[in-house]
Order: sequence, then C-alpha cells, then structure tokens
Amino acid sequence: MTLSRRDFAKSAAFAAAAAALGKGRQLVAEEPAKPVPPSPPPAAAKLPASSHAEAEARAQAIFRKYGHRFTDAHKQMIRAHCLDVQGALDTMRAYPLENGDEPAAVFRPRPRKR
Repeated sequence: MTLSRRDFAKSAAFAAAAAALGKGRQLVAEEPAKPVPPSPPPAAAKLPASSHAEAEARAQAIFRKYGHRFTDAHKQMIRAHCLDVQGALDTMRAYPLENGDEPAAVFRPRPRKR
C-alpha cells in the first residue's frame, strides 16, 4: 500500500491537532508557576556608576515602550538582565578598533569554487 502526499498531509495535520489539544489540556490542569524575582547579579556590583546609569536607562526605555505588559517581578528581571549584559557591552567597547579594521569572519553566501 502506498501513501499519497494528500493522505500524508491529512495524517500530519491530525497528529499536530491532537498534539496541540493534548498539550493544551495538560497546561490547563497544571497550576501556572509564579516568576521569582532574581537578585541583582554579582557582576553588577563591579560596574562603574556610568554603566549602572546606562543599564538603568536601557531598562527605562524598555518600560516606556512595553511597560504595560510587565508585572513588577518581570520589571525586576529586566533590570537584572540589563545590568548583566552591561558588563559584556563595556568589555566589547573597550576593545580598540580603527575604522579600517577588517572583520574577523568574512561572510561568504556560497562556497568558493575550486
């Protein structure tokens, strides 16, 4: 017996619908977990005041644009992530680059022909 593309598509659609319904029932039965506000990362204590101000400005920009969607716990998490990322940003900015420096990796959409 051969399976046509149409029969395969029908069975795949039914399987996807059954999986979605099964997961939906499971999610309704479980009690949603409450987000736990993280403590500020230890790396944030090592940042200079200007970096703290920049991270806070970034968090405030996010809150101005999307603040109505977040709870207080989410806002604390966003602040903590902004502070966490700020250390990496400071490290990248400290690396000396000139205008004519080439990138480390060159994008080649196709492999070279040999």
